[in-house]
Amino acid sequence: MKRLRVLHITTAHPPYDPRIVYKYCPALTERYEVYCAIPGADATVVPQVHFIRLPYFRQVFYRLVITGTFIFCKTIWLRPAIVHVYSPEFLPFAFLYQWLGSAVVYEVQENLYKKLHLKKQNGGWLLGGLFRFFDQLAQRHFSLVFTEHGYLSTYTNLAKPYTVIYNYPSLPFVAPYCRPYRKPSDPVEFFYIGWLSFERAIDTLLEGLAILKIGYPDFKMHLFGRRLFTEGDLRRVPAYRHVKENLIFYGYTSHTEAFPVAAKAVAGLALLKPIGDYPESYTTKMFEYMALGLPVITADFDLYRDVIDTYHCGYCIDPTDPLALAEHLRYLINHPQEAEQMGRKGQQATETAYNWATEQKKLIHLYDTLSPPSSL
Repeated sequence: MKRLRVLHITTAHPPYDPRIVYKYCPALTERYEVYCAIPGADATVVPQVHFIRLPYFRQVFYRLVITGTFIFCKTIWLRPAIVHVYSPEFLPFAFLYQWLGSAVVYEVQENLYKKLHLKKQNGGWLLGGLFRFFDQLAQRHFSLVFTEHGYLSTYTNLAKPYTVIYNYPSLPFVAPYCRPYRKPSDPVEFFYIGWLSFERAIDTLLEGLAILKIGYPDFKMHLFGRRLFTEGDLRRVPAYRHVKENLIFYGYTSHTEAFPVAAKAVAGLALLKPIGDYPESYTTKMFEYMALGLPVITADFDLYRDVIDTYHCGYCIDPTDPLALAEHLRYLINHPQEAEQMGRKGQQATETAYNWATEQKKLIHLYDTLSPPSSL
């Protein structure tokens, strides 16, 4: 039987986005013919998926007018059974696909109702008004996927089938990068992967590392991710000049290149400040660190404490307290056996509870719900 065709569309995600490229698309290839339109797509990364390379624009206006039109004209001939949309600015085009007969899935990966006012770029009353209009239309006409259960306190009037799919790590993907925990004689290194911003406590990180440097002057901090600040912004943080030589900024990098660097790290860091939807949203990197066998230092949100304190796999601290950060990093350096046990407990937690295998079933079930009965 010919497989149904599905199309994933994002105007904003990077080409190696782990959720879309390494989890969703591979999970669907056994049952569907999968197409994925994503900026800078690499056609070789998942051979079973048909990737469509898109241009990338930082400005939402250009993503709407240029990228959106480009995608629609390039993919209209596909006539996909299901279109999975990740970018709010693409919602106007999603209605065109629905009009042509496709079922549409709209994925909500951040609660913009709580974050839009914080955006220095791609904010403002006009974009905010357009977002609210099309988002509320989508709630009535599309099936929705949420990455966090907390979003359901905002999205309360859903007319179509929906599900919550957490961005837990894929253990088969992570497994090749797992190594025995570092030896006490190894250099002192720390690991971070994800967006880099002041909302994600880059200032607390710098100040905490400056305190730590008094006792460990040669440490290295590996920072993987796109920077949402300028070099000038960094210089305005007094601690930056003290630790500048200890920092290694890699920029946006595929997990396949970043994860090997974590092998000798003391800990993985995942600090977020209590703004927007962060307190009600899991940070994906927390679970990635756990799967890699690293102790985790993250924010003291109740949601995070339920994981970290339950499994004793790291520490939750005030994300605005650099002294607390320095003290916990110092403790992990000086107590390698305890740190190793934390890493092991984190791995066990991902093996039993926080892994992609359970979430993949939710995705497939939703797609089965939307597919014609004759195709199942």
